[in-house]
Amino acid sequence: MSFELKVSLLPRVEALSPQHKKLNKLIEQIEQQKLDLDLWQNAKSEIQSYIQLKLVPIYRDLHAVYYRQLAQLWQHIQQEDFAKADLAQLDAKLTKLAKQLKKSNYLNTAELEKVTEVDAFYQQHHAHNQKLNKKAKLAQTEQSKVEGYVDIEQETTEQNESYEAWDSDQYQREKEDHQRKRLAQKREQAEKLVNQSLKTVYLKITAMIHPDREPDESKKAEKTELLQRANEAYEQEDLFFLLKLQLEVEQSKNGSYKGLSAEQVKFYQQALEAQSQSLKKQIQELINSLVWSNKAKIVVNKSKGQLNIEQLYKQIDADVSAVKQQLKAEKQRLMYMGKESGLEMLLEHGVL
Repeated sequence: MSFELKVSLLPRVEALSPQHKKLNKLIEQIEQQKLDLDLWQNAKSEIQSYIQLKLVPIYRDLHAVYYRQLAQLWQHIQQEDFAKADLAQLDAKLTKLAKQLKKSNYLNTAELEKVTEVDAFYQQHHAHNQKLNKKAKLAQTEQSKVEGYVDIEQETTEQNESYEAWDSDQYQREKEDHQRKRLAQKREQAEKLVNQSLKTVYLKITAMIHPDREPDESKKAEKTELLQRANEAYEQEDLFFLLKLQLEVEQSKNGSYKGLSAEQVKFYQQALEAQSQSLKKQIQELINSLVWSNKAKIVVNKSKGQLNIEQLYKQIDADVSAVKQQLKAEKQRLMYMGKESGLEMLLEHGVL
């Protein structure tokens, strides 16, 4: 473009109205968002390659060690007898390992089948224990009634605590669900407004510059080029570019530009806000596609959309270092798990 959009929006007065100031700020925001989106799109493949080179091999090694731990502990349980407390530790560890590995992309078919077998066993085991606990609690309550004694105060307290916990969890779930729905509605409305504005501006431009209505051949060629630019912007859903193009066409047609009316400013503001929301969504989705761990997700959430490429690379390097340390520790655990005496030591110190 041969001019800045915010300059062309200005009325012929020195003092800008609050609406114009807000609009200019919005224009600057969109220009920055478009730059950010281009940067992330250009860097995406390089970041993915860096992750494949640095992180994936370490995660593959870590999952291999986890699987060997699972197989080793599963073998111990099948062949040896353990005290109740030790067995509880082993069950908890195997449950955790199975949960971590059942969706792994780094195990072969036979290994995944073994993980699925262990996971299914502990799911049934957990369901069976819940059923037994429920029966035991019910029997205890019935026995208390038979003996003619029930601690009403304790029972009421337990019930209230249960209700309070349920209410708190339910409220939090409903609150998060409501926030997700509001965000989805806001994005849907923004997308709808962008589409409506796109069509409105595009049809207005094409009506003004259609080459078939121009008898002058030189001007016809110029309008053909403008129409091509408009078509490309419409296909790319680039409302910001179309608005600039509309102003350029109007300015060229009138020879000068007096600035937008209050009604036009309102339309531009609504359209550009919708475009800004759409760009924000695209940037966030692109960043999310590059997020691989809970730590990285926390970094993204804390940044509130202001995460830059350099920070992401730093987080990758930090994760590489952390996973290397974790891999070293898990290999040491595996070494102890291979022998009965070593396993006993891990169980005794609660570091399984």
